[in-house]
Amino acid sequence: MKRIEAAESEEACYVGHATETRSDVTMKRLLRVPEPTEASESSETEREQSAERLFSFAMLLSGLRCTLSYVILPFVIPALGLGAMAKVGPEIGIPIGVVALFFDVKGIRRFWVAGHKWRWQMTFIYLAVIGLVTYLVIGDLFQLL
Repeated sequence: MKRIEAAESEEACYVGHATETRSDVTMKRLLRVPEPTEASESSETEREQSAERLFSFAMLLSGLRCTLSYVILPFVIPALGLGAMAKVGPEIGIPIGVVALFFDVKGIRRFWVAGHKWRWQMTFIYLAVIGLVTYLVIGDLFQLL
C-alpha cells in the first residue's frame, strides 16, 4: 500500500506546474540560471519583455557587424573615395563581433532566467548567429595576421 501511495504522489502534477526535461536542467546548469525565489520574482511579463529587448539588441549588434563587414567597408567607403579606411575592417569588425558574441550569450541566458516559452527556439537562433559571427571574427583575425 505504501508503494502505491508513494508512486501516486510522485506522479502527481499540479495545475500550471510544468515538469522540466533533462535537457532543460542541463541548459540551466550550463547557463548558471539561479533557482527562482519569492523575493526575486518579478512579473513573468516583465522578464519576458526584458529577454525580448536583449534579443533585439544582440541581433542589432550582430547585424551591424555584418553590415560593416560586407556592405559599408568593402563598397560604400571606397565609393566615397576613402579607400584607405576600407582596410580597417578587421580592426572594427573584431571588437564589434566580440561585443555581439557577449550579448548573444547574455541573451540566451536571459531567456532561460525568464523561463520564456520560446527559450529553446531562441537558443537555436542565437547559436546560429553566434556561429556566423564567430566565423567572421576568425576570418578578421586571419586578415590581421
